[in-house]
Amino acid sequence: MAYPPKLEAIISLFGALSEPERRETLISYAEQSRFQEPKEGEKFELEDIRKDQECTDTVAVYLRVDPDGGSHFRVTLGPQVQTLTRSMSSILCKGLDGVTPEQVLEVPADFVPKIVGAELVRVRSQTVYYLLTRMKGVAKVWLQRQRSEGLASEDSSSE
Repeated sequence: MAYPPKLEAIISLFGALSEPERRETLISYAEQSRFQEPKEGEKFELEDIRKDQECTDTVAVYLRVDPDGGSHFRVTLGPQVQTLTRSMSSILCKGLDGVTPEQVLEVPADFVPKIVGAELVRVRSQTVYYLLTRMKGVAKVWLQRQRSEGLASEDSSSE
């Protein structure tokens, strides 16, 4: 499967970097994570706020689906969340912006080592995949709700 275009551009950027440049760019993305937080007045179809065992602090993942079916994720991270998770929040919010929830579920996780490097994947294996797993979970719940609502409206219209 091809990656969504915005994610593909980020993957390509990291693929062209040396290891020191890669780490510097990851830190830059981590510093941008605050820009991925919900904006005042934004409404979301789903909010998943929790502290999981594999994370050092609370992470909130928000999903808004626009009328054209495009997903828009926002993420709020607690103060103890590690730099790599902060980086991935920015990368994923930007890289998955506008794709459908179905496409989010289809994104293979094999791009992660291309961005963070094999060494960090080995050392921080749970951390690097954490946010992608959470975003896929939110997209899946949204899709299940849509299907349930569709079935409920079909049942009421057939009466």
